[in-house]
Amino acid sequence: MAAEPERYQHGPDSQPNDSVPHGQVTQHRLDDSTVYPGTRRRYSVYVPDQYDGKTPAALMVFQDGHAFEGTKGDFRLPVVFDNLIAKGDMPVTIAVMVDPGHKGELGPKRGWSPTPSNRSVEYDTVSGDYAEFLLKDLLPIVEKDYRITKNPELRAICGNSSGGICAFSVAWNRPDSFRKVLSHIGSFTDIRGGHDYQAQVRKSDKKPLRILLQDGSGDLDNRYGNWPLANQQLAKSLAFADYDYKFVYGTGGHNGNHGGAIFPDSLRWLWRGWTNETH
Repeated sequence: MAAEPERYQHGPDSQPNDSVPHGQVTQHRLDDSTVYPGTRRRYSVYVPDQYDGKTPAALMVFQDGHAFEGTKGDFRLPVVFDNLIAKGDMPVTIAVMVDPGHKGELGPKRGWSPTPSNRSVEYDTVSGDYAEFLLKDLLPIVEKDYRITKNPELRAICGNSSGGICAFSVAWNRPDSFRKVLSHIGSFTDIRGGHDYQAQVRKSDKKPLRILLQDGSGDLDNRYGNWPLANQQLAKSLAFADYDYKFVYGTGGHNGNHGGAIFPDSLRWLWRGWTNETH
């Protein structure tokens, strides 16, 4: 009988702290898209208390945004951002947590029901289309209300599973706009050709990206490929091409437990070396 995968525990930076300023999360929806016509989706925006409306904030975009926006669960983004921004471990950062597109009426609340019908098209397709969606359809709406830096060194993107390979695709295709990638249990397998990234990284000119990959030995193994092996192969390609990367490999399965437990440390590594002058 196989051993149960390890359950990772959240540390102090994932716990609410009344002594630090608390940001606010607001809810929004986007009812069409020029890149993905006929799709609707919900998204939320976290704005830290330290944002003053004058200094442009750093930016971090999250796919499957509903998995990040809560103060409980695996990632607890508002809690972690509050704590790390207060410590100076990351810049004053606005987070945009966006769900996949759905053709048809949206359900009464965010989540997996109904299944977002356009998710695989948007997330698993190996192209720059999703980057175009962010830059042309979504972020201009957010930027009407908030000042966000144009410096790509202060713009990061994150996702889980298909959202993880999507995050990589955005930065890979548009390093002029995003240069930091955080991928949890990324689907670098042959769903829509994602297994080819390991070769592209080796054969292409090096791009100015910083990348953190997380996966576990208990991740998926199915007709699309083996997730642990795919992530190890991509990590080897990043090493071969001398990228600024980190690969955190554990024993977990295809879920957010491990990625959520290390989320504060992942953000610290991703944002290391930032200064106010880099705005």
